[in-house]
Amino acid sequence: LRDFLLVYNRMTELCFGHCVCNLNYRLLTGREETCLDACAGKLVRSNHRLMRAYVGLMPSILQRRAAAAGPSPAQDGPTAPAAALPGAGVQGA
Repeated sequence: LRDFLLVYNRMTELCFGHCVCNLNYRLLTGREETCLDACAGKLVRSNHRLMRAYVGLMPSILQRRAAAAGPSPAQDGPTAPAAALPGAGVQGA
């Protein structure tokens, strides 16, 4: 939740600074609203693409780390680190 709020707040700051240039009025202009919608949409789509790439690469990164570290007696095989990933159990769903 904290990470989500940090991303949301940063996105809000970026888009507000980029799109809103006049604070003399209580409401946003139509142009400002359109700009904010486009800016937020672009950042959300880019964040989704980044997270898809991260989730796709993480298993291979964990495998390489496990192979470099060697077998550990506390580990239940090479798939143990992947179980810690969010959504690791829903690949077939």
